[in-house]
Amino acid sequence: MAAKKTKPAANIVWFEIPADDLPRAKKFYNSLFGWKINPFPNLPIADYEHIDTGGPDASPDGGLMKRMHPEQPITAYISVPSVTKAVAKIENLGGSICKEKTAVPGMGFFAICKDTENNTFAIWEMTPKAK
Repeated sequence: MAAKKTKPAANIVWFEIPADDLPRAKKFYNSLFGWKINPFPNLPIADYEHIDTGGPDASPDGGLMKRMHPEQPITAYISVPSVTKAVAKIENLGGSICKEKTAVPGMGFFAICKDTENNTFAIWEMTPKAK
């Protein structure tokens, strides 16, 4: 009997929390959940820090960032095999793309999207070949 093929899981792999006051937000989340929030070493992005949730390997870490616009929500990043294919599927299903496929050099690609209910989310394709 042939093995049944399964689709890869579409797991949340990262999240971003926007903040108007980074030190205040850092203190809040550290005090509330015990998260360790520190600058990324060698990351050339100002006002973006790594959130270590301290959970098991399956628990996503995240980023604390300077808010870019007043209504910017917390964004969950969902793993997909291909950002290009997922973007096409999102649009075919009635969703929209807020930020086109973008490379994070050496790490992967992402796109910011909206679902049919106007909720923002991101898709993430891990690949060290991203440039």
